[in-house]
Amino acid sequence: MMKFLSKIVFWLTGWKFVSVWPKELKKAVLIAVPHTSNWDLLYARAAFYLMDVPVKFTIKKEVMVGPLGWLIKSLGGIAIDRKRVSGKRKQTYTELMVNLLKETDELVIMVTPEGTRSYAPKWKSGFYHIALGANVPIVIGYLDYKKKEAGLGTILYPDGNMDEQIEELKVFGRTVTAKYPDQGIL
Repeated sequence: MMKFLSKIVFWLTGWKFVSVWPKELKKAVLIAVPHTSNWDLLYARAAFYLMDVPVKFTIKKEVMVGPLGWLIKSLGGIAIDRKRVSGKRKQTYTELMVNLLKETDELVIMVTPEGTRSYAPKWKSGFYHIALGANVPIVIGYLDYKKKEAGLGTILYPDGNMDEQIEELKVFGRTVTAKYPDQGIL
């Protein structure tokens, strides 16, 4: 049903997807770039349905209640509970996502590295730590509003040289046009 609705969304809006998810890639951290608009979720989610990418994203468990929770779960939302374990500190989102990836055979977690729809000169590094900790690749998913294309870019295996590798990902991100270019990757 969601794939059919995604086809309709892309047909009505003139968007196309231009990539194929590598079938052998069962686990990954998928970074969605650039993230400058609420529309990004609609187009990105539709593109990943069309590419048959089993994308999930994490969200606080408090949001996952009632009809909104059901909708978010149907779109790929995974409720995260950061409750304090008796006598211990709360786990971080990064730790929880590393554990999710390690505990499953197939999981692609989508993250926005900017952490905001506004311009962010520095990306948050959690996505890198998740991929490194879970020993999975980072894949760029992109939306190019100028070309009305959704696709996949660089597939990068983290090697611990975080600053260099994040810059490599940004270089690719700068080649696509955000909905609001002045808020994109500079």
